Amino acid sequence: MLEYLYFPHDISTFGPQIDRLFLLIFWLVLVVWTAVMITMVVFMIRYRARPGRKAEYIEGNSRLEIIWTTATAAILIVLAFMSRSTWADIKEHGPPGDVFYAATGKQFNWEFTYPGPDGKLGTKDDIIVENELHVPVNKVVRIDLTSKDVIHSFYLPNMRLRQDAVPGRIIHVWFEATETGQYEIPCSQLCGFGHSGMKGNLTVQSQEDFDKWLKDLYANPPSPPSPTEGASPK
Repeated sequence: MLEYLYFPHDISTFGPQIDRLFLLIFWLVLVVWTAVMITMVVFMIRYRARPGRKAEYIEGNSRLEIIWTTATAAILIVLAFMSRSTWADIKEHGPPGDVFYAATGKQFNWEFTYPGPDGKLGTKDDIIVENELHVPVNKVVRIDLTSKDVIHSFYLPNMRLRQDAVPGRIIHVWFEATETGQYEIPCSQLCGFGHSGMKGNLTVQSQEDFDKWLKDLYANPPSPPSPTEGASPK
């Protein structure tokens, strides 16, 4: 339902958890907003200025104030615990990875580092590709996320994943795609004049297609990116 209301198509294993929480908050806000608007209209009509009617002072109702303050606090506390539980399930208790990458944000491109033929990330045969992230479907993908310059935001709308990339820090994120296809990787943090053009591409492939693509990458690795590549023109 959320896909028709607001969100793009969900292809993440933890997407339903986030969507359910979002939908709960959405309906709570909608119900409260509707009740407040109806009450305001009723009061505007009932207590409007009329000839021959004198305004009266009405004291507050302490019991009513205690009830709605307590109810609001209880709802916020419950939502906080639900959010914390969802966060722990996804961020802290995530499954072990099947494939590993590094992602680096810079003005205004994404650099994705793939393990080389040795299969290990952080060795001399690593391969860096600009703006192209290829992953196998139904595999847990773990990414070490950082930034070269300013704060960027690594955003996969279809994965329900958004995480800031911070200079000087490595932040671990993960996802598992359930459908093949091509999706956008925008930067959702204003990072300079070229922010609107900072967009990568996520390609989710079958294991066979992914292995073939990776083999071609090893056979024809791209040139290392220039330190100034992706920078906005002066």
